[in-house]
Amino acid sequence: MNFVDYYEMMQISPNAQMDTINRVYRMLAQRFHPDNPESGDTERFLKLQAAYAVLSNPEKKQEYDEDRRRFYDRPMEVFGMKEFTDGIEGEANRRMGVLCLLYNKRRTAPEEAGMSILHMETLMSFPREHLLFTIWYLRQKGLVEFNFNSEYEITAEGIDLVESKFPKSTVLQKLISAPTGTKLKPATVVLDGLRKSVG
Repeated sequence: MNFVDYYEMMQISPNAQMDTINRVYRMLAQRFHPDNPESGDTERFLKLQAAYAVLSNPEKKQEYDEDRRRFYDRPMEVFGMKEFTDGIEGEANRRMGVLCLLYNKRRTAPEEAGMSILHMETLMSFPREHLLFTIWYLRQKGLVEFNFNSEYEITAEGIDLVESKFPKSTVLQKLISAPTGTKLKPATVVLDGLRKSVG
């Protein structure tokens, strides 16, 4: 499925009001318009126009939002790799996987930065019993916290840990920058040195 996240492309919240969508579109269109000698980019401009055509139309936006919700609520194939399932190494990688999901949620939807354990179960395809130990450990370390909506959020310490590992791992870069639900290619090592940091 070749899904494009228009909200991510425009760097706006899925809850953005129409005036915000219009304002951001005008700013980005001016920046990427092919006639702009400094920052013109025809390909990005055309993609931006396609995004705006959907997000500025209430009927199309509602349909797109439903497709987006279904896309993001599917399991991510990367979590089926043995690096996430086998033994102590799998547990350490699951911890970083949870942090990456929460990091991405905080970055892309700061007003709704929490994630329920049920949603994690869906995205990671792990039974709750496996995730409870993972979450307990991350909470004890101060890397995640429980919010007033009964969801888990990444803390500043958790963000610092993820970002400290980010430049060293191409799989981590894909996991953070890809929208949840994106299919990722298998890799032999998810995070170099992860066990020293969170396990």
